[in-house]
Amino acid sequence: MEHQQAYRAAGAGKHRANKPTEARARNRRLLMAAAVLFVASIANSESHAQAGPFAPMAGTWSGAGTVTLDDGSSERIRCRAKYAPIGPTMEMSLTCASDAYKFNLAANVRAEGSAITGSWSEASRNISGALQGRGGGGNFEVVASTAGFNANIALKTTGNKQTVTMRADSQFRGANITLSR
Repeated sequence: MEHQQAYRAAGAGKHRANKPTEARARNRRLLMAAAVLFVASIANSESHAQAGPFAPMAGTWSGAGTVTLDDGSSERIRCRAKYAPIGPTMEMSLTCASDAYKFNLAANVRAEGSAITGSWSEASRNISGALQGRGGGGNFEVVASTAGFNANIALKTTGNKQTVTMRADSQFRGANITLSR
């Protein structure tokens, strides 16, 4: 009988000893699976954000250029741009300023093949309108329009360099900007 009690005690002890170990191992596996899922979801969202026709433009850019006004005068400007592509869509902002001139351009665009459509707004003048154009791979030519205003905008991205050229038919005649990240 003593032998059976020792066997039960050993068995019970072994069983109790294994329960915490098994529970810890299961918790570690669950924690590891959750960590792998979390890392995979971040990697997937980053790769998704970097895929698509706007991917070469992703990030924050800064630089300088010139703006030409309707009287023919030209001023040097400093600019900052931010592009946030997600697949075939992108939110962007471009803020440029000189000592006497400033503009804040924001846009939401979508690509379907090489066709680009979207909307834009310029905060300092409180105007907005539609965008239409063509492009891909970081190089785009679009027309921004609203009642009484049209502007041709060309963006060319090569690596960490970007040029933005705007031509308009209003008091703002155009801008030539070079950006880098």
